[in-house]
Amino acid sequence: MSINIGNYGFDGPFTSTSGLMSRSGVYSILGRHNELERWTVVDIGEAGDVRNRIECHDRKECWKGRGYASLSVAALYCDEPTRMAIERNLRGQFDPPCGDR
Repeated sequence: MSINIGNYGFDGPFTSTSGLMSRSGVYSILGRHNELERWTVVDIGEAGDVRNRIECHDRKECWKGRGYASLSVAALYCDEPTRMAIERNLRGQFDPPCGDR
């Protein structure tokens, strides 16, 4: 599976972390109210280990509190300089509601 977020092709969306790799990359938390609706970007971040970051994330309550019936995660695997640039670009483009640091 793949999904385009901005101009980038991400793996996913996945409803559990079992579909994620423990690799460096960018992640996007996506939400929607029903299966007919398009995904909405809820959060975007970057990590040295995407799977572990999602499993232990400090903003999970914010994701759940947005009221979506379904939450999923998508990932784009890349090295540290690339992931930091992509995260900045996508945060500027989407201004995710749970993206505050």
